[in-house]
Amino acid sequence: MKKPKAARKKQHKDKQQKQAEFYFSDGFVPHLNEEGPMRYCREDIEKYELKKLRRGDYFPELVLDLHGLNQSDAKTEILALFKECKKMHVQCCCIVHGIGTGILKTRTPYWIAQYPELLAFHQAPLEWGGQGALLVLLDIEVDPDAKID
Repeated sequence: MKKPKAARKKQHKDKQQKQAEFYFSDGFVPHLNEEGPMRYCREDIEKYELKKLRRGDYFPELVLDLHGLNQSDAKTEILALFKECKKMHVQCCCIVHGIGTGILKTRTPYWIAQYPELLAFHQAPLEWGGQGALLVLLDIEVDPDAKID
């Protein structure tokens, strides 16, 4: 016998939140440079990639707006964004966390720095949200045979 739709939906949401908690711990605080704009670059990645993010050389194909979400829902949505990026072979995305009370603005960089396929992130240029957003560069295998229109 099938479970009611509401029960299946709740079970699916609980599973997604557990996955997000697995990737994005609140107890982990990475060492981020506190001077200047928010930025992070994995140690094995050239710093030039960070500069390209800052200049806007990468165009985010997906944008996630976290306005109005609590921390748990924000983690779930960030993980869903990263999974969608992988599925669609999108290397660069934008996460708009806003400024507000500063909770999401403060926590979002800590969470995404823990994602294993993250290469770098940088405070977004003004056209993508400035201080209220991050441009994220992911380690996504780009299909060399894909046709570009």
